[in-house]
Amino acid sequence: MSDDDVEFRRRIRSDVPHSARVWNAWLGGKDNYPVDRELADVVSAAYPQVVDIARASRAFQVRAVRHLASLGVRQFLDVGTGLPVANSTHEVAQSVVPDARIVYVDNDPIVLTHAQALLTSSPEGRTAYVDADLSQTDAVVDEAAKTLDLSRPVAVLLLSTLGHLSPADGIEVVRRYLSRMPSGSYLVLCDTVKTPQTLAGQEAYASGENPPYLVREPEEITACAEGLELLEPGFVSIALWRPEEEDPLLVDQWGLVARKP
Repeated sequence: MSDDDVEFRRRIRSDVPHSARVWNAWLGGKDNYPVDRELADVVSAAYPQVVDIARASRAFQVRAVRHLASLGVRQFLDVGTGLPVANSTHEVAQSVVPDARIVYVDNDPIVLTHAQALLTSSPEGRTAYVDADLSQTDAVVDEAAKTLDLSRPVAVLLLSTLGHLSPADGIEVVRRYLSRMPSGSYLVLCDTVKTPQTLAGQEAYASGENPPYLVREPEEITACAEGLELLEPGFVSIALWRPEEEDPLLVDQWGLVARKP
């Protein structure tokens, strides 16, 4: 059996925790197995804020997509989709602009089995799903171009996703995506910053036989947006990015929304 075959079988096994299902468990979803919930509990015991981060990341996504849709953005490329939950990108965008087009990207076989839940759209808009690794930028964009008009602005979302790559590779991947997008496009990005507490969570996560998820120095996140124009309030804890409540709970995940000139 080839290494690829072994990896594929590992990814679909219900007796080995999987990153998308662990994240789903932190969000309170039902698309996970006991082994996923066990690892979720191990990580949250080492780093209790991880549950708050998962929820804050989803809330940041909703606010960012809604804001960009209100600015007239009608195309979204959501890379590292994960398992579907309420207020997915297409639901939020099309609630503001019904003709919005959304392409989801993931290479998780479990996400693929749930793709039909994502592939719903308003009558005026469109949604599609690309089964590919986030680092396969050209293949992703080429396939997304069957749904998106790349002569018009696109918002590229990479939320709690780059930790699957080394910091240097993550920066390069983001730059490659943005290089394929026209002027007026946007980057929506967030990831967990490096602290003693988040490093403890990183170590606990690695105990689950998953590939590591690497937390970032702040400058390793902002480097992804070099040459772009940051929208207010800039690079902040995602809880502080245009919050809808007066005293939001701060989390160790920071993010930004930036425009390509």
